[in-house]
Amino acid sequence: MSEQVFIDANGARIPALGFGTWQLREEACVTAVETALSCGYRHFDTARMYGNEKAVGHGLRGSGLKRDDVFVTTKVWRDDISSGALERSAEASLRDLGLDSVDLLLIHWPNASIPLKDSIAALCNARRRGLARNIGVSNFSVALLNEAAALSSEPLVANQCEYHPRLDQSAVIAACRRHGLAFVSYSPLGKGDLLAEPVITDIAQRVARKPSQVVLRWHVQQGVAAIPRSGSPAHIRDNFDVFDFALSDADMAAISGLRRGNGRMVDMGWVAWDG
Repeated sequence: MSEQVFIDANGARIPALGFGTWQLREEACVTAVETALSCGYRHFDTARMYGNEKAVGHGLRGSGLKRDDVFVTTKVWRDDISSGALERSAEASLRDLGLDSVDLLLIHWPNASIPLKDSIAALCNARRRGLARNIGVSNFSVALLNEAAALSSEPLVANQCEYHPRLDQSAVIAACRRHGLAFVSYSPLGKGDLLAEPVITDIAQRVARKPSQVVLRWHVQQGVAAIPRSGSPAHIRDNFDVFDFALSDADMAAISGLRRGNGRMVDMGWVAWDG
């Protein structure tokens, strides 16, 4: 079994490879979480909007692991990031997850109709109240991240954004590092669409790995965290097996060379993206 590595960010220690649960529901979600735990995953990502926090909590409880052995992230939906509403959302998440606190609480998306200073103040209050051990943001551009960091009275530890070889996120990653945050990649495999790219399949054949493993290794070697999601036990297992090989500098550059101007797959129109 591959051995996990970690990213240190403003006092948090985040496993570099996590398990995403978007679109996994009920018993399928429970089973997927249990499978991921058995493969070695210790970082689990959910959100209030996913409607699966009870299932995630059920899967985690079945492992028999100590609470501190798993890192659990959840997110507050953009409609609920005002003062008071954010804390209530976090409390509801904890009830469904069956936890006293989450390891990381994120603002899921910014909301221009709610002042960012109010949202960040509420997020900081959630941490001070012990609802979350760490706090952060998701889908924040460089400008929004700079503003959030300046407003926050508590350390922000992560910005979770779409990232895969077709999407250039170098500006946001650099901003995260300036502020001491981890960058966490969602849709790290580009929803699977890029796994047939000849650049990736050629590298995979040469290093005797699956294309998905090559792409996830590309993330890990950049020092970013990734949270792939799958309901397939075989894919869940394969996706974690990325810590016992390395890509060359040339391989890394070739994969990064797949970026393109229209590479973004998730755009709700709520953020003025960088570049």
